[in-house]
Amino acid sequence: MNIRDKYKPLTFWEKLYLPAILAGVWLTSKHFFRNMTAHTLRLFGIKLKRLGAVTYQYPEIKRPLFPRLRTMHRLTKRADGSPRCVACMMCETVCPAHCIYIIADEKPENLQIEKMPKSFDIDIGLCIFCGYCVEACPEDAIRMDTGILEISNLSRNGMILDLPTMLSLEPKKERYVQYDKEGKIISGDFLKID
Repeated sequence: MNIRDKYKPLTFWEKLYLPAILAGVWLTSKHFFRNMTAHTLRLFGIKLKRLGAVTYQYPEIKRPLFPRLRTMHRLTKRADGSPRCVACMMCETVCPAHCIYIIADEKPENLQIEKMPKSFDIDIGLCIFCGYCVEACPEDAIRMDTGILEISNLSRNGMILDLPTMLSLEPKKERYVQYDKEGKIISGDFLKID
């Protein structure tokens, strides 16, 4: 764009904004009636090449999630039920939002593992869901695969995930799209809540 075109004075019709408003109403109406026609014809059994716009009727119908989507955090457990986290503080260090708070504790009963988290808190209200904490963890202790997207609370203190909460979370595999060995989607159906 030329600099002179950028600061060119507006014409009389441009100052009224009426042509821009009418163009916006025309475009919105065109999409509305095209989708309404497609849905109405499909209701009577006539199928078109082009489908109308589809809206997920949330929360009755939940949208399938792809496995790479980052959802709420969880901590993995060892075979004995203790957290896999060794309190190395790498996730807390790499977090750009500074929303992870870890207090380390010694673990004298196991000689191979020197430390464990005394408290492990994540402030979901501050988290930007970048996934750096998952990538930085050398023990694969933290994951973002729970399938929980509905994160809301009435207070800021309710947005803090603590150690027992994150250990109790498990991935919801039924929410994710399944693939076959060739990489084709085999479960792209809508997920209905009964």
